Amino acid sequence: VQLVESGGGSVQAGGSLRLSCAASGRTFSMYGMGWFRQAPGKERDFVAAISGSGGSTYYADSVKGRFTISRDNAKNTVYLQMNSLKPEDTAVYYCAASNGYYSHITRRYDYWGQGTLVTVSS
Repeated sequence: VQLVESGGGSVQAGGSLRLSCAASGRTFSMYGMGWFRQAPGKERDFVAAISGSGGSTYYADSVKGRFTISRDNAKNTVYLQMNSLKPEDTAVYYCAASNGYYSHITRRYDYWGQGTLVTVSS
Protein backbone atom coordinates (compact mmCIF):
# COMPACT_ATOMS: atom_id res chain seq x y z
CA VAL A 1 0.00 0.00 0.00
CA GLN A 2 1.30 3.43 -0.92
CA LEU A 3 -0.06 6.45 0.92
CA VAL A 4 0.14 10.06 -0.27
CA GLU A 5 -0.95 12.91 1.99
CA SER A 6 -2.02 16.34 0.80
CA GLY A 7 -3.76 19.42 2.13
CA GLY A 8 -1.19 20.75 4.54
CA GLY A 9 -0.29 24.41 4.69
CA SER A 10 -0.16 27.50 6.83
CA VAL A 11 -3.18 28.86 8.69
CA GLN A 12 -3.87 31.26 11.51
CA ALA A 13 -5.07 30.08 14.88
CA GLY A 14 -8.79 29.34 14.80
CA GLY A 15 -8.69 28.38 11.15
CA SER A 16 -9.37 25.08 9.44
CA LEU A 17 -7.62 22.66 7.11
CA ARG A 18 -8.60 19.34 5.60
CA LEU A 19 -5.92 16.73 5.03
CA SER A 20 -6.36 13.92 2.54
CA CYS A 21 -4.52 10.64 2.24
CA ALA A 22 -4.88 8.69 -0.99
CA ALA A 23 -4.06 4.99 -0.93
CA SER A 24 -3.12 2.64 -3.73
CA GLY A 25 -4.56 -0.84 -4.05
CA ARG A 26 -7.99 -2.39 -4.27
CA THR A 27 -8.47 -3.56 -0.69
CA PHE A 28 -8.50 -0.20 1.05
CA SER A 29 -11.54 -1.05 3.14
CA MET A 30 -9.59 -3.85 4.81
CA TYR A 31 -7.17 -1.41 6.43
CA GLY A 32 -7.58 0.43 9.66
CA MET A 33 -6.32 3.95 9.06
CA GLY A 34 -4.74 6.47 11.36
CA TRP A 35 -3.37 9.99 11.45
CA PHE A 36 -0.30 10.82 13.48
CA ARG A 37 1.75 13.99 13.86
CA GLN A 38 5.28 14.90 14.75
CA ALA A 39 6.36 18.32 15.92
CA PRO A 40 10.03 19.37 15.69
CA GLY A 41 12.12 17.63 18.33
CA LYS A 42 9.21 15.52 19.56
CA GLU A 43 8.01 11.96 19.13
CA ARG A 44 5.33 10.98 16.66
CA ASP A 45 1.97 11.18 18.39
CA PHE A 46 -1.41 9.65 17.66
CA VAL A 47 -4.12 11.98 16.38
CA ALA A 48 -7.07 9.91 15.14
CA ALA A 49 -7.95 6.50 13.76
CA ILE A 50 -10.83 4.92 11.87
CA SER A 51 -11.97 1.38 11.21
CA GLY A 52 -12.03 -0.17 7.77
CA SER A 53 -15.75 0.37 7.36
CA GLY A 54 -15.57 3.88 8.78
CA GLY A 55 -18.06 2.98 11.47
CA SER A 56 -15.69 3.42 14.40
CA THR A 57 -13.34 6.26 15.20
CA TYR A 58 -10.94 7.13 17.99
CA TYR A 59 -9.29 10.45 18.85
CA ALA A 60 -6.51 11.77 20.98
CA ASP A 61 -7.84 13.91 23.82
CA SER A 62 -5.94 16.91 22.48
CA VAL A 63 -7.98 17.00 19.26
CA LYS A 64 -11.33 15.60 20.36
CA GLY A 65 -14.14 17.91 19.36
CA ARG A 66 -11.94 19.83 16.90
CA PHE A 67 -10.74 17.18 14.43
CA THR A 68 -12.81 14.66 12.48
CA ILE A 69 -11.47 11.59 10.70
CA SER A 70 -13.47 10.07 7.87
CA ARG A 71 -12.91 7.84 4.86
CA ASP A 72 -14.33 7.23 1.43
CA ASN A 73 -13.58 3.64 0.50
CA ALA A 74 -14.81 4.16 -3.05
CA LYS A 75 -12.07 6.76 -3.49
CA ASN A 76 -9.42 4.96 -1.41
CA THR A 77 -9.04 8.11 0.65
CA VAL A 78 -9.01 9.01 4.32
CA TYR A 79 -9.52 12.56 5.52
CA LEU A 80 -8.72 14.62 8.57
CA GLN A 81 -10.86 17.72 9.00
CA MET A 82 -9.12 20.07 11.41
CA ASN A 83 -11.07 22.97 12.90
CA SER A 84 -10.24 25.53 15.59
CA LEU A 85 -6.56 25.01 14.95
CA LYS A 86 -4.06 26.03 17.60
CA PRO A 87 -0.33 26.81 17.34
CA GLU A 88 0.36 23.58 19.22
CA ASP A 89 -1.18 21.67 16.31
CA THR A 90 1.84 22.65 14.20
CA ALA A 91 3.53 19.45 13.01
CA VAL A 92 4.13 17.12 10.11
CA TYR A 93 1.01 15.00 9.76
CA TYR A 94 1.29 11.39 8.62
CA CYS A 95 -1.36 8.93 7.59
CA ALA A 96 -0.84 5.25 8.19
CA ALA A 97 -2.50 1.95 7.31
CA SER A 98 -2.80 -1.09 9.52
CA ASN A 99 -3.25 -4.68 8.34
CA GLY A 100 -5.01 -5.25 11.61
CA TYR A 101 -7.53 -3.30 13.57
CA TYR A 102 -7.30 0.48 13.80
CA SER A 103 -5.26 1.62 16.80
CA HIS A 104 -3.65 4.56 18.57
CA ILE A 105 -0.36 2.63 18.76
CA THR A 106 2.27 3.61 16.21
CA ARG A 107 3.84 0.16 15.87
CA ARG A 108 0.51 -1.39 14.90
CA TYR A 109 0.69 0.38 11.55
CA ASP A 110 2.38 -1.24 8.57
CA TYR A 111 2.43 1.51 5.95
CA TRP A 112 3.15 5.22 6.23
CA GLY A 113 2.88 8.23 4.00
CA GLN A 114 5.60 10.83 3.56
CA GLY A 115 3.84 13.45 5.66
CA THR A 116 2.40 16.89 5.07
CA LEU A 117 3.32 19.99 7.07
CA VAL A 118 0.71 21.96 8.96
CA THR A 119 1.77 25.30 10.43
CA VAL A 120 -0.57 27.26 12.70
CA SER A 121 0.41 30.81 13.57
CA SER A 122 -0.90 32.79 16.51
